[in-house]
Amino acid sequence: MADVLAENLSDKSVVGADGTEIGPLYNITMDLRTGSLGDLLVEPNDEYSVSSGGYSVDENGLLHVPVSQVQAVKDYIVVGQ
Repeated sequence: MADVLAENLSDKSVVGADGTEIGPLYNITMDLRTGSLGDLLVEPNDEYSVSSGGYSVDENGLLHVPVSQVQAVKDYIVVGQ
């Protein structure tokens, strides 16, 4: 995958590989020691079933989608489920 600047990801919608809209990207976690990216933090849409997605949910209601599941970044961020 080509390099993508973080500023270009702000508020992009995250969708599943099957086209299911998950919600907008809220933030991205990173290991400060290594610089490796960890999880996409996604605000789930009201229509998205958090329990069926298989992603962990934090105390703020944000989904933690591993960066390793990102398949494509264009108009949307496409993740495998």
